[in-house]
This record gives sequence, structure tokens and C-alpha cells, in this order.
Amino acid sequence: MIQSKIREQGNSYVVTIPREAMEQYNLHKGDTISFTPNKTEQRHVLRTHVQQALDDVLEHDQEALEYLAR
Repeated sequence: MIQSKIREQGNSYVVTIPREAMEQYNLHKGDTISFTPNKTEQRHVLRTHVQQALDDVLEHDQEALEYLAR
């Protein structure tokens, strides 16, 4: 599966295809392709120690973070 963001370019919108996918599917500049759009949710998984540090900050410094957000 290829995931790509939609970008605005002039009066149009474009989706880019990574070079690895171009090679994998034997695609070339000028080829016509078809696809069915499927909106996906992007989730990032943090390393365990980074997630723990983030959880600690959120737990102990919630008031400060809310103040900074205002």
C-alpha cells in the first residue's frame, strides 16, 4: 500500500508516489494509473522511553502545559 498526503499546487491537488513504489510497481513518468482514494488515519508510534517521558510530563505538568496552550 502507498500512503501519501494530498498537496495543493496552483488550482489543482497532487499526490506524490515515493521512488521505491515507482520501482516496485514498474511505473514511469507519463504512465497513466488508477486508484481508489481511501482516507487513512496516520498514527505514529513513539519509542518506549520517549512515550514514558511524555506520559511523565503530561502527568506532572498538566497545569503548566494548559497555561502555555492559552
